[in-house]
Amino acid sequence: MKICIFGAGAIGGYMAAKLASAGADVSLVARGPHLAAIQNQGLTLIEDQTGPITVPVRAVSDPADLGVQDYVIVTLKAHSVPAVVPAMQPLIGDDTTIVSGVNGVPWWYFHKIGGPYEGTRLKSVDPGNVQWDGFGPDRVLGCV
Repeated sequence: MKICIFGAGAIGGYMAAKLASAGADVSLVARGPHLAAIQNQGLTLIEDQTGPITVPVRAVSDPADLGVQDYVIVTLKAHSVPAVVPAMQPLIGDDTTIVSGVNGVPWWYFHKIGGPYEGTRLKSVDPGNVQWDGFGPDRVLGCV
């Protein structure tokens, strides 16, 4: 199973380290100093209970270098996601599940909820329906 964490900040780094230390095939999409550090030294997680662990993970700046993934876990700030949806497309195949590790109201909030708001799209969270069209709400597993 191939898992891509898109965003190597605190949340993405934590999830990647935990998954990789459990034996999962994890890759990270990162940028700047985080990318360079992970590529050169691996990903280090420091916890009080277990002490530091360093795991080797593949870290890239271009998602196209990774190919289609089974799971893509998005751990960016909510306002950053729409701008990178086009760059994420090489990660997404017919059976890819998107896991939203973004805090805030999800762009798919009213999808299949029933009632008068069924199908309502949140323009303030997903301007231009970029995420709706780029990911598709049926493939999203949310964690808010």
